[in-house]
Amino acid sequence: MSQPSRHHHPHPHPHLPPLAVAVAVAVAAVLALLPPPSAADPYDEVCLSSLQQSLSLRNWTKSSFAAPCDGFISKLQGVTCNNGRVYKLALPGLSLAGAIPPELSNCTNLQSLDLSSNALSGAIPPELSKLLNLAVLNLSANALSGAIPRELASCAYLNVIDLHANQLSGPIPDELGLLVRLSAFDVSYNRLSGPVPVLLANRSAGAGGAAAAGATAARFNASSFAGNKDLYGFPLPPMRGHGLSVLTIVGIGLGSGLLSLVLSFSAVCIWLRSTDRTATAPGEEGKISHIMPAY
Repeated sequence: MSQPSRHHHPHPHPHLPPLAVAVAVAVAAVLALLPPPSAADPYDEVCLSSLQQSLSLRNWTKSSFAAPCDGFISKLQGVTCNNGRVYKLALPGLSLAGAIPPELSNCTNLQSLDLSSNALSGAIPPELSKLLNLAVLNLSANALSGAIPRELASCAYLNVIDLHANQLSGPIPDELGLLVRLSAFDVSYNRLSGPVPVLLANRSAGAGGAAAAGATAARFNASSFAGNKDLYGFPLPPMRGHGLSVLTIVGIGLGSGLLSLVLSFSAVCIWLRSTDRTATAPGEEGKISHIMPAY
C-alpha cells in the first residue's frame, strides 16, 4: 500500500541574503544611536507670539506657535529650525513696523537674528543679552533709538553686530570690545558720541614680530564708525576742540568788546572825578607849606 505523498510547504520566513541582514543591522544600530527629536520648547511659543503681536507678521499663523518646528522643517516664514528648535530668525526688508519685544529673549536657542531694512522703532531691548548662543545680530537700516545696551557683551558667541543706519545715541559701550569672536562691527550713521572704545579700535598686539604692527592696526576700520559727528578717536580723527558755532564766537567777541568798553569808560570817569577834586581845592598846597616849619 503506497504511502500518501507529503507536500513540503515553504517556510514562512525564508532566509535573507547575508548582505541584506548586515545592512538592516547597521541601520538599526545607527538609528539607535541618534538622539530623539527635541520636543517643541515652551518658550519658543512665547518668543514667536510676542514677535507676531509686536511686528504684525501677517503670514504667521498662531496655530504654528506651539510647535513651529518639525525637526529641521519650519512652519513659519523666516524661521529656520534645528532639531525642533528655532535657531534662526531672518525677516529683512518686509516693511515691518513696531518695537522689538523683550520676550524675543525666550528663543533661547537662537543663533542668528536679522530684522534689518524694516521700520522698527524704539530701543534695543537689553533682554537680548539672554540669547547666550547668539552669533549674528543684524538690526541695521531701521529707526531704532536710545543707547546700545552694554548687556550685549554677555553674548560671548557674537561674531556680527550690525546696527548701522539707525538713530542710536550715546557712547559705544566699552564692554563690546571684550567680545573676542567679533569679526564684523558696524554702527555707522547713527547719533553716537564720545570716544571709540580702545578694544574696538585697536587689535591686541600680536606675538613676536607682529607686536609692533598689531599695536597700530585697526580692529575695525573707520567705515564702521562713520556718520556719527560726535564720535572721535582712532580709527576716526581725534576729538575736535568742541568747535563753537559762528554765532557763539560772534557773541563772545561782542560781549568781550562791550565789557572792555565799559571798563575803559569807568576808568576814565574815575580819573576825571579824581582830577576834578584836585582842581576844586585851591590853596591846599599853600596850607601844607604853611604848616611845615621853615628850616
